[in-house]
Amino acid sequence: MTARNRHEAHRSATPLELLFDLCFVVAVNLAGAQLVHAVAEDHAASGVVNYAMVFFAIWWAWMNFTWFASAYDTDDVPYRVTTLVQIAGVLILAAGVSRAFGEHDFTVVCFGYVVMRLALVTQWLRAARSTSGEERAMALAYAGGVSLCQLGWLGLLFVPESVRVWVFLVMALAEMCVPLVAERRWNTSWHPHHIAERYGLFTIIVLGETVLAATVAVQSALDEDHALGELAPIAVGGLLIVFAAWWIYFVVPAHRRLLSSKEGFLWGYGHYLIFASGAAIGAGLEVAVEQAVHKAHISVTAAAAAVTIPTALFLITVYVLHARYFKRGPAQQLTLPVSAVLILLCTFLGNWAVLTAGLVATATVATGVTLTARDTRQPTQEHRQARPK
Repeated sequence: MTARNRHEAHRSATPLELLFDLCFVVAVNLAGAQLVHAVAEDHAASGVVNYAMVFFAIWWAWMNFTWFASAYDTDDVPYRVTTLVQIAGVLILAAGVSRAFGEHDFTVVCFGYVVMRLALVTQWLRAARSTSGEERAMALAYAGGVSLCQLGWLGLLFVPESVRVWVFLVMALAEMCVPLVAERRWNTSWHPHHIAERYGLFTIIVLGETVLAATVAVQSALDEDHALGELAPIAVGGLLIVFAAWWIYFVVPAHRRLLSSKEGFLWGYGHYLIFASGAAIGAGLEVAVEQAVHKAHISVTAAAAAVTIPTALFLITVYVLHARYFKRGPAQQLTLPVSAVLILLCTFLGNWAVLTAGLVATATVATGVTLTARDTRQPTQEHRQARPK
């Protein structure tokens, strides 16, 4: 198992990677459904904490495989079988999501996570056997670091529930330090175009889950003869938010930012917030629908916040990680931050909060397109004016 060429032409996602993503989305969907239930029952604090913990396990396992595959995907039988074992691990994790939320029992989630991570350890050991020198040392550091972290995760099951969150934070930091330590002297040969495509595909899947969640919620309400007038603003606003989120994320090719491992680490780690907030938008739309049809035990403002907060977080994170590097001038730089603030203010608009947030998101896209077009035309006009007559 030798490293692939970082400058390989036409590097794209494989069918196995697409299957991998699809199975991970099952876990994302179940985590979102449990978040909906927690928020609707007025247990938002514990629901968000459990969601953050479960989503970290999903995201980190997905991300580690993605970067490994970008560098070492040999697509032979051992590689395929090991990847299928990782898929089985995420399905085990997904099966334990409801128990983690409802009973605070993370046994099944933890077991599924360990299955995924130990499968990746075997991939790193295989890479170490096929390489030498500093590259071999890097692969062994990955294998050793990931293995040690799994012992810590198993220990999480035996600590009192009152300190579990703090132990989780320590273990999450330990996991995220493994790549930083392992690649101190040798960097994996990940492919910028391939990584950007993989992250983009997962973003699309997460946003697709948001559309599905909102559609199912509206359909369920309509089946019980609730008035369309109560649901239409939420459905339209949610759709506008998703469309705007897609537009804003993909307006500039992400691979232009991935010029070094340092930038790659920051960009890759920051996507935890992009993926988690993108999925949480769908959960928030479900909560808003349930509140509108009087199934949720929360206020209109709380239901609106379930949509506006993750939407604002998505916009800010995309801006910080990616968009700000391609903006020119104060107007372009301020568009997304101002939009995020306005969307947060929409929280207090009662039954029209989601629709108004969707309109603000749409206006954000329109403003960005207008400013970009203006700045593109301006040099041409200045050039024409400068020509001798």
